[in-house]
Amino acid sequence: MLTYEQWERVDPLLPSNAGKVGRPFGDHRTVVEGIADRYRTGIPWRGLPREVFGPWQTVWKRHKTFADDGTWDRVLAALMAEAGGCCTDL
Repeated sequence: MLTYEQWERVDPLLPSNAGKVGRPFGDHRTVVEGIADRYRTGIPWRGLPREVFGPWQTVWKRHKTFADDGTWDRVLAALMAEAGGCCTDL
Protein backbone atom coordinates (compact mmCIF):
# COMPACT_ATOMS: atom_id res chain seq x y z
CA MET A 1 0.00 0.00 0.00
CA LEU A 2 1.18 3.49 -0.78
CA THR A 3 1.82 5.75 2.15
CA TYR A 4 0.08 9.11 2.36
CA GLU A 5 3.33 10.85 1.38
CA GLN A 6 3.82 8.58 -1.65
CA TRP A 7 0.25 9.13 -2.78
CA GLU A 8 0.66 12.91 -2.45
CA ARG A 9 3.50 12.68 -5.00
CA VAL A 10 1.61 10.47 -7.46
CA ASP A 11 -1.93 11.89 -7.32
CA PRO A 12 -1.26 15.23 -9.06
CA LEU A 13 0.45 13.38 -11.92
CA LEU A 14 -2.65 11.37 -12.83
CA PRO A 15 -5.29 12.62 -15.29
CA SER A 16 -8.24 14.55 -13.90
CA ASN A 17 -11.84 14.40 -15.01
CA ALA A 18 -11.68 17.98 -16.38
CA GLY A 19 -12.61 17.84 -20.03
CA LYS A 20 -13.02 14.06 -20.00
CA VAL A 21 -15.72 12.80 -22.34
CA GLY A 22 -17.86 9.91 -21.12
CA ARG A 23 -17.88 8.37 -17.68
CA PRO A 24 -15.60 10.19 -15.23
CA PHE A 25 -12.72 8.39 -13.57
CA GLY A 26 -13.54 6.93 -10.19
CA ASP A 27 -11.10 6.98 -7.29
CA HIS A 28 -7.57 6.76 -8.70
CA ARG A 29 -6.04 5.65 -5.42
CA THR A 30 -8.09 2.47 -5.13
CA VAL A 31 -7.28 1.56 -8.72
CA VAL A 32 -3.55 2.33 -8.39
CA GLU A 33 -3.44 0.26 -5.21
CA GLY A 34 -5.10 -2.60 -7.13
CA ILE A 35 -2.55 -2.35 -9.93
CA ALA A 36 0.32 -2.34 -7.43
CA ASP A 37 -1.19 -5.30 -5.55
CA ARG A 38 -1.56 -7.29 -8.74
CA TYR A 39 2.10 -6.77 -9.66
CA ARG A 40 3.30 -7.29 -6.08
CA THR A 41 1.48 -10.63 -5.69
CA GLY A 42 1.64 -11.89 -9.28
CA ILE A 43 -2.04 -12.83 -9.29
CA PRO A 44 -4.09 -12.60 -12.48
CA TRP A 45 -6.23 -9.50 -12.96
CA ARG A 46 -9.34 -11.58 -12.23
CA GLY A 47 -7.82 -12.54 -8.88
CA LEU A 48 -7.97 -9.00 -7.48
CA PRO A 49 -10.33 -8.92 -4.48
CA ARG A 50 -13.42 -7.01 -5.60
CA GLU A 51 -14.27 -5.94 -2.06
CA VAL A 52 -10.92 -4.15 -1.79
CA PHE A 53 -10.26 -2.78 -5.29
CA GLY A 54 -13.61 -2.93 -7.06
CA PRO A 55 -14.17 -4.80 -10.33
CA TRP A 56 -10.96 -6.20 -11.80
CA GLN A 57 -12.06 -4.92 -15.21
CA THR A 58 -11.95 -1.33 -13.92
CA VAL A 59 -8.45 -1.78 -12.55
CA TRP A 60 -7.21 -3.44 -15.75
CA LYS A 61 -8.83 -0.87 -18.04
CA ARG A 62 -7.39 2.10 -16.12
CA HIS A 63 -3.94 0.48 -16.16
CA LYS A 64 -4.21 -0.07 -19.92
CA THR A 65 -5.50 3.46 -20.51
CA PHE A 66 -2.65 4.98 -18.51
CA ALA A 67 -0.13 2.79 -20.34
CA ASP A 68 -1.54 3.67 -23.77
CA ASP A 69 -1.79 7.44 -23.17
CA GLY A 70 1.68 7.77 -21.60
CA THR A 71 0.50 8.51 -18.07
CA TRP A 72 2.76 5.88 -16.50
CA ASP A 73 5.75 7.20 -18.48
CA ARG A 74 5.07 10.74 -17.23
CA VAL A 75 4.64 9.54 -13.63
CA LEU A 76 7.94 7.66 -13.78
CA ALA A 77 9.77 10.61 -15.34
CA ALA A 78 8.41 13.04 -12.74
CA LEU A 79 9.25 10.77 -9.81
CA MET A 80 12.74 10.10 -11.19
CA ALA A 81 13.31 13.84 -11.64
CA GLU A 82 12.14 14.47 -8.07
CA ALA A 83 14.55 11.80 -6.84
CA GLY A 84 17.41 13.23 -8.92
CA GLY A 85 17.32 10.29 -11.32
CA CYS A 86 18.45 10.03 -14.88
CA CYS A 87 15.24 9.54 -16.82
CA THR A 88 13.83 13.05 -17.08
CA ASP A 89 13.73 12.97 -20.90
CA LEU A 90 11.02 10.27 -21.25
